[in-house]
Amino acid sequence: MSETHSPGTPVGEFGDMDPEVFRTYGHRIIDWIADYLAEVDRYPVLAEVAPGQVRQQLPLQPPDEPESMDSILDDLEKIIVPGLTHWNHPAFFAYFAITGSGPGILGELLCAAFNVNAMLWKTAPAATELEEVVLGWLRQMLGLPPSFQGIIYDTASISSLHAIAAAREMVPGAEVREKGLAGRPEVPRLRLYTSEQAHSSIEKAAITLGVGQEGVRKIPVDEAFRLDPRALERAIEEDRAAGWRPFCIVATVGTTSTTSVDPVPAIADIAERYGLWLHVDAAYAGSAAILPEMRRVLDGCDRADSIVVNPHKWLFTPIDLSAFYCRRFDVLRRAFSLVPEYLRTVEDEQVRNYMDYGVQLGRRFRALKLWMVIRTFGHKGLAARIRQHIRWAGRVAQWIDAHPDFERLAPVPFSTICFRARPHDLPDGGDDVEAYLDELNEALLHAVNRTGRVYLSHTRLRGMFVLRMAIGNLRTTEEHIARAWALLKEHAARLDAERRPAHWRA
Repeated sequence: MSETHSPGTPVGEFGDMDPEVFRTYGHRIIDWIADYLAEVDRYPVLAEVAPGQVRQQLPLQPPDEPESMDSILDDLEKIIVPGLTHWNHPAFFAYFAITGSGPGILGELLCAAFNVNAMLWKTAPAATELEEVVLGWLRQMLGLPPSFQGIIYDTASISSLHAIAAAREMVPGAEVREKGLAGRPEVPRLRLYTSEQAHSSIEKAAITLGVGQEGVRKIPVDEAFRLDPRALERAIEEDRAAGWRPFCIVATVGTTSTTSVDPVPAIADIAERYGLWLHVDAAYAGSAAILPEMRRVLDGCDRADSIVVNPHKWLFTPIDLSAFYCRRFDVLRRAFSLVPEYLRTVEDEQVRNYMDYGVQLGRRFRALKLWMVIRTFGHKGLAARIRQHIRWAGRVAQWIDAHPDFERLAPVPFSTICFRARPHDLPDGGDDVEAYLDELNEALLHAVNRTGRVYLSHTRLRGMFVLRMAIGNLRTTEEHIARAWALLKEHAARLDAERRPAHWRA
């Protein structure tokens, strides 16, 4: 029996939304999204709400009766949108700027519409084979050799966790998959090495996998915040002598704070010499390798056992999509494959079942949006956009270097600048001066972010409070960058005039 719907009613007593109602609101939502993307810079970048403010506007109990889509969309505009920090904003310069591009958004829409579970080839043949193809395209764009096979996870945190799990699987005699680590005195304590500038997800992976925080040894960095290979080799020798079992090194191409690039060729030499798994976290900066002139940033990565690059960071693909490549896919499968009878199929020997290569059974059709992004922009179009971001970051670095009241605190190999306000007429050195500069720059960060016209983040380098400006959004223009710089200069001068201790005044 057919159901009838009033225009504002999303569903009837049984079944799904009527196709014509869906069509009506689908058009309305697509129109809204198109307007949102075209005018996103009219919103404040940073959400202007207090903790709990969104929650307090929502009912504590679920609705008993159907509600109209008109009412739902009204609440979206009145409650949800004001409570968002707009990562799609062209003046979002915090963390690593990302973009939900038009083709990527359409890919997400189709992914939701198909609603397939790509756990087995049989449950989603096109999803599985498109994932293989599109990761092959990306591998070629990055200049990685065909020996690397790929799989899509959600984030680099999960990609790195899988890499470290595969590394653990390679420890001779450990048999961790079958016997675990707990209560086994015959298994030496495992040691993982990474830079003191590495992402916190590496340490979280060690926690999750039973290696523990004590099993992570953080290696010092040089003046450009790159892992020191000599210190790494000394650490390995010391640990072996002390009874640890070194098993994995994690290098970084584009560290989170400064985007420094660890010397992967030298690290690969050490990994080969000691028989350690080498994983490279290139989540942010790896995308730059699609530029012929930036291919060098992945030098040595062809010798790694695994590498991760996140297209949702700098390839304009909506979050989340993390591309993980591995030269030892058989080891990854050995670490995770567990096939109950109800998941066996007659095609198993002929196809790849991606469920065998990770923790997840259920898998979204993520490859679709990356496929649409690469086809829409093309390799050259994507490279041109990244090249523009790198050029703009170089210009900001020049502005900072030329200004007497600011200083740059790290190299700018990509599109992220680390700097601070440092008035030229302050006394030189001293703990009290450094404390004042920390206070001044923290206040500066909050002041520019409160304007709603820009959003920056921060880090600490060698104990100093440092501002970060990351350029990476498709919709960013020179005007947005110039406006951010103008705000920084204006508020830095004002705050210093208000806060500087009297005895330091001229």
